[in-house]
Amino acid sequence: MQWITVATPPFNSIEQFDAVLAQAGGEPDGLEARHVGTADDGKLRVVTQWESKAHADRFFAETLGPVLAKVLGPEPAGAPKVVGIDVARSYVREPVA
Repeated sequence: MQWITVATPPFNSIEQFDAVLAQAGGEPDGLEARHVGTADDGKLRVVTQWESKAHADRFFAETLGPVLAKVLGPEPAGAPKVVGIDVARSYVREPVA
């Protein structure tokens, strides 16, 4: 079942997001979509859609943690705050050919 995460990273700039992404080694296995932007509260949000919760969990545990430590230092301002959503219904607009 698809899984969506809404993360608030321990930084607020797109430049820092780009630096983290550059160190992540390409697109992670199971990632279907990613949207990044600033919310009304001024904080950066990263919304991702995954093939499954297992794909997301593996990325957060095996890739994101070490990359954040490398880019932000061993004691970053905290881990990303993440909300997970088990997708029960979805809609994707199909372009007309």
